[in-house]
Amino acid sequence: MSEAPKSNPEPKALKSTLNLPQTTFPMKANLPLNEPARLEAWQQRDLYAQIRAARDGSPRYILHDGPPYANGAIHLGHALNKCIKDFVVKTKTMAGFDAPYVPGWDCHGLPIEIKVDEQLGRKKLEMEPIAVRRACREYAQKYVDLQRTQFERIGVFGRWNDPYLTMSLSYEAGIVETFYEFFEKGFVYKGLKPVYWCIHDRTALAEAEVEYEQHNSPSIYVRYALTSDPGLIDAPLAGRTDVYTVIWTTTPWTIPASQAVAFNPLMEYVAIACEGGTYIVAQALMSSVVAHCRLMSAKNPSEPASQADIVALFHGSKLEHATFKHPFLDRSILGVTADYVTAEQGTGAVHTSPAHGVDDFYTGQRYKLPELQYVDNAGRQRNTGSVLAMPSDAVAQPYEDLTVFKSNPVIIEILREHGALLSATSFEHSYPHCWRCHNPVIVRATEQWFIGMETPMTTEDGSEVSFRQRALDEIKKVTWDPAWGEERISNMIATRPDWCISRQRIWGVPIAVFLCDGCGQPLNDPAVNRSVVELFKKEGADAWYIHEASALLPAGTACSNCGHKEFRKEMDILDVWFESGASWHAVLEPEGMFPADLYTEGGDQHRGWFHSSLLTSVAARGKAPYKMVATSGWTLDEYGRAFSKSLGNGVDPVDVAKRLGGEIIRLWVASVDFREDVAASENLMQRVSDNYRKLRNTLRFLLGNLHDFNPSSDAVAFSAMQPLDQYILARLAELTGKIRAAYDKFEFHRAYHAINEFVNTDLSALYLDVLKDRLYTFAPNHPGRRSAQTALWHIAEALTRLIAPILSFTADEAWPLLPQVEGRESSVHLALFPQITDIVPVSTSELEDDFDHLLALRDEVLKVLEEARTAKTVSNKPSEVQVVLGWLHSISEQPNPVFERYASILPELLGVAQVEIVNATVTEGEVARGAFYAQAKPAAGAKCERCWRFTVDVGEDADYPTVCLRCSDALEAIGFAPYTALATAHATEQQA
Repeated sequence: MSEAPKSNPEPKALKSTLNLPQTTFPMKANLPLNEPARLEAWQQRDLYAQIRAARDGSPRYILHDGPPYANGAIHLGHALNKCIKDFVVKTKTMAGFDAPYVPGWDCHGLPIEIKVDEQLGRKKLEMEPIAVRRACREYAQKYVDLQRTQFERIGVFGRWNDPYLTMSLSYEAGIVETFYEFFEKGFVYKGLKPVYWCIHDRTALAEAEVEYEQHNSPSIYVRYALTSDPGLIDAPLAGRTDVYTVIWTTTPWTIPASQAVAFNPLMEYVAIACEGGTYIVAQALMSSVVAHCRLMSAKNPSEPASQADIVALFHGSKLEHATFKHPFLDRSILGVTADYVTAEQGTGAVHTSPAHGVDDFYTGQRYKLPELQYVDNAGRQRNTGSVLAMPSDAVAQPYEDLTVFKSNPVIIEILREHGALLSATSFEHSYPHCWRCHNPVIVRATEQWFIGMETPMTTEDGSEVSFRQRALDEIKKVTWDPAWGEERISNMIATRPDWCISRQRIWGVPIAVFLCDGCGQPLNDPAVNRSVVELFKKEGADAWYIHEASALLPAGTACSNCGHKEFRKEMDILDVWFESGASWHAVLEPEGMFPADLYTEGGDQHRGWFHSSLLTSVAARGKAPYKMVATSGWTLDEYGRAFSKSLGNGVDPVDVAKRLGGEIIRLWVASVDFREDVAASENLMQRVSDNYRKLRNTLRFLLGNLHDFNPSSDAVAFSAMQPLDQYILARLAELTGKIRAAYDKFEFHRAYHAINEFVNTDLSALYLDVLKDRLYTFAPNHPGRRSAQTALWHIAEALTRLIAPILSFTADEAWPLLPQVEGRESSVHLALFPQITDIVPVSTSELEDDFDHLLALRDEVLKVLEEARTAKTVSNKPSEVQVVLGWLHSISEQPNPVFERYASILPELLGVAQVEIVNATVTEGEVARGAFYAQAKPAAGAKCERCWRFTVDVGEDADYPTVCLRCSDALEAIGFAPYTALATAHATEQQA
């Protein structure tokens, strides 16, 4: 071996012979600038149409989009929802399904109408309904366009140029057609019933439109004087005067409408002799009433009333038909019985206002009580006029014209003046509020349109069940994710009252029914109904406001009830939940997509869209409109708080996309389990951004080292690949299976974490770290380098495809930079997921077992190297270190055969210059590691000036005297000119 010169005379030229990475895939993504450009390219190519064409004829998978409301810009909840749907659609598409996505918007309803009211001001009073509707339509379209742009900006694919809108002509026709399905089958009736009523928005509300929030209400105890013979209740009361019952209420404003006092017929009641009178209350609540009302004993007025003051004990049934005096109006109050009266709180006596309570209403019907209504649409007290009936006691009262909540203190003062008030405090409790305006609501009996939940239906086997039961049966056939969704919606269906579907507004689809001017009965003629549907298809729901009733009915149309021939149009509109719930008919059925495979929305939709869709579909088609329902949680800040302007903790997805990129929003969505409440903040977005950079840099490394790789000519068969390359492909195959399984279960967070772990642990910390020497220094066509490149190609291909549903921009950017093969799709979004057999064609279980041993050895050796570096016995550069491995005779007779078998790759795997395997006992200063020991020491030989490894063969090739034999072979292979003479001359000059 000739002596190597001290330095390479052409270091720059020698460095140029390395196979360094080359790629146009930039390290800095510059997402805010590049994503819009990519979006524009997708739109110009009509990529979505290409995807549809590519999957034409494949098995279909239908995710039906629940329409967001077209009012304002999107928020983080919107982004979460749309990204989840996009992940589902793209994973199904890349799994080989034809998975169209038709986005939609809910465009009608009160929030839009109120906004338009604010814009129009007093001008609205002079406008025709059709002009107001036109203004509402323009307002809704403005936000449809805005939200569409924002959803596209975060990479959501779909039929954006032709979405469904609940205000489109075809959809409005579909809504009224669905209504007629109910109407003609006898589900619909118009009647007087108590409903939730928003006095702020002046409209009825359905159960689904009511939310419960904390509210501070008055808490009053009021006495009602008995006017009938007390002896008829119980003999010990005979002859007593000043006998009262006591009611407790948190709604003083309902007392003007009080018609009865309800008692539980099976509950025991007591009559207590107190100072100032005898009081009848439930025995179980006596102590509470005495304490709250400060009832003092008649025997000892200085002491609270007690058991000793009880003068009678009897069941509540004895109080039925007793009469009492209204606390301040000239009205007789009837004693009635009801099993909903409990001893949980109050007095056991419940004041009953049929116009303002569901239970009260039906009790009133049983006892034929007057249906007095003192509250108008705006919630103002109207003592001198009634919506339903003119009260006999129509005398102006101090609370006249006050809204119900403002009338409370006035009524309390009247009660005090009449000596009826026993106690007045406040009570904080959960109270119904309007979901739109978040103001407290009231219960108010009005004439509304309802769908009867007990309407009989015929099942498939010919038996008859109620509409409610049929819906409950269909719920059981649906897959609910999470599983608790089934119980939640079942409980709601089981306990809900009849569905109030009418609203007293303008902006919506009218309840297109003709009412007889003679008897008020609705006209239910299927031929007339069909003509209205056809009219709506041509002109939309606006037609109802343009044409007179006479122009819409055939000549001679007569009422089947009374024969009258003049009709008026019903002007109430349909509940918006009915509208959106009819989307399966308006959107899915025309395109042959019913029932959908999946509905996925937030948890509040169990009482909203999931609910109304189920009811409309079961009534019209006898089955649920979906096969599976997935529910997402709420978006909260990192401390678990709801987003609010006052806290300033909101995260705006539009802002994040502008600053960090839409990919960061998408990656954040993928990082969380959407089934739970999910946290978001600027800090969390920055962490996600950091993870994105790591993944991007990994892709860049892969692409950079494939710049000279042609799969057609350079790929190495799996059987001929290096063991480490085979192992990493086995890990890639496992990753592919794991991610495909996660995608199938919509567990996108598991896919996210699996990808991160693979990139950080399998690639960055192991494979790519040890591979650089082989990639950079071997001859370009060396089998070892081509083996590595083959592995990198498979990894890059698989990773790009697997991340495409989540990182849609990045995957599409990387796709054309991958080595091209014949027949390759123009976009990754047209491609399919990788098949495991394409990555690893044979079983690799034995190989993986071997690498379990090898990687365990690597972990231990890395510890030894760190200890040696800390002790400064070896260089900090692994290329200058040798590792000696030995086996302990006392534990193992033979060296591990796996280590012997893979001895040739140990230097690469351990990242050192040399590895020597010996069979010896541990000597002093050596560290035992299980059945083996490892020792780190300076490597033998000299440093190769090309690969920087220490080897004993540097200079053995006289043509390339400063490099090792492996590098001299590489230099010769690429035709690099020998530099012997230059090196010798340089060495002589240096010696001189």
